[in-house]
Amino acid sequence: MRAAPTILHLDMDAFFAAAEQASKPSLRGKPVVVGGLGPRGVVATASYEARRFGVHSAMPMGQARRLAPNAAYLVPRFSFYRSISEQVMELLGRLSPLVEPLSLDEAFVDLEAGGVADDSASARAAGERLRADILVTTGLTGSVGLAGSKMIAKIASEEAKPDGLVLIEPGTERELLAPRSVRILPGVGPATGEHLRRAGMTTVSDLVEAGEDELVRLLGRAHGASLYLMAQGYDDRPVVAERDAKSVSVEDTFDVDLHDRVRIRFEVERLAERCVGRLRASGHSGRTIVLKVRRFDFSTLTRSETLRGPTDDPGVVREAAGRLLEAVDTTGGVRLLGVGVSGLADYTQEDLFAQAEAAEAAEGAAGTAGAVATVPASEEGVGGDAGAAVTGASAAASGEPEAHEPVERRWAPGHDVRHAVYGAGWVQGSGVGRVTVRFEEPWSEPGRVRTFAVDDPELEPGEALPLVGRG
Repeated sequence: MRAAPTILHLDMDAFFAAAEQASKPSLRGKPVVVGGLGPRGVVATASYEARRFGVHSAMPMGQARRLAPNAAYLVPRFSFYRSISEQVMELLGRLSPLVEPLSLDEAFVDLEAGGVADDSASARAAGERLRADILVTTGLTGSVGLAGSKMIAKIASEEAKPDGLVLIEPGTERELLAPRSVRILPGVGPATGEHLRRAGMTTVSDLVEAGEDELVRLLGRAHGASLYLMAQGYDDRPVVAERDAKSVSVEDTFDVDLHDRVRIRFEVERLAERCVGRLRASGHSGRTIVLKVRRFDFSTLTRSETLRGPTDDPGVVREAAGRLLEAVDTTGGVRLLGVGVSGLADYTQEDLFAQAEAAEAAEGAAGTAGAVATVPASEEGVGGDAGAAVTGASAAASGEPEAHEPVERRWAPGHDVRHAVYGAGWVQGSGVGRVTVRFEEPWSEPGRVRTFAVDDPELEPGEALPLVGRG
């Protein structure tokens, strides 16, 4: 614990939705919901206007539509959000060499390590400068919390929302925490919170009064002891610039349950390829291959296989995932599939035994899994724990499409387009062979709406425009 509030926590305000509003003048001040739009999609982010209707992240999209039927519902543009995140992280890096990103829109910063703050006044000044720089650079707002520990700094940034700064003086932590719900503490989720409630503990002060021994009895040695320290406001975790990845994984949720075994095998192989792509991009290899299957009844199974050495070979991962699938009963239907690699290393140890096993498995499966055309899935998950990417429904609904069948161009709501005559715009919606586009730019007035055939040769996917720098 520090004597000065030199740990900063930045949390961008409704990041995905705010970025969409900033890039689309017609949506400013209106409810916007970003997430998977299929029947099983979930909310990634809701604008503050949408939150007034009760919409929040991780909520099923169907429920969000019932609460806010007139909101704009958009598919995420992750490459766009990443580009903004890189700008924000660069600004944080100017403050200190110790920046610990938690996600695209959230990070801790050790101001003391950067020499920019050593007391409350200098910490507050650094926080205000950061907020101003973020607004000038990205056109978006962020909320800042300052405290003597990471836990309290994060609580402070939550209190600062939206577009504010809250500084909590070291020494006041216990007074601040005492009346709050136990859910405010890290590691206390719905299950732990309910367990504590049944034991008569609903506030942080209740935890302190119960004592360490009682919490250990209820929650176990590690969790109980750490929770008792946090309830007293004690958190000595340092800001860590490099956070080692423990695993790399991808998963897809399907609009319609998959029943065909060949199609399921194909989807697992496709996920394995995507997983290896991310694995290589992170500079890692891994030893343990993990398959996740959520069945029609919401039961979720995980199966894993540990190789004799780490690998980033797509064939090895693909065949290992296929072997794991053979041990899973999918006859009732599958709603979600995932492939992951854990036991990561920063090198690849070629394992001849693993390669041989993969080759043998491939030979045994020859002719079993034919090529199956499919609608490409989104490359990213959505919404934290609920973050499965949502795939197109048509292939799952109709089985295997013909390989020679022309694929109709798909226009995702919110995504960028460019027309040969009308210029830059974004997709408002599409269906029955038509696509509706609003033509506007971040620095323009709200634009006009026009409708085209989905295969109009003058309409093409476009690039995201910068939020600032023009106008």
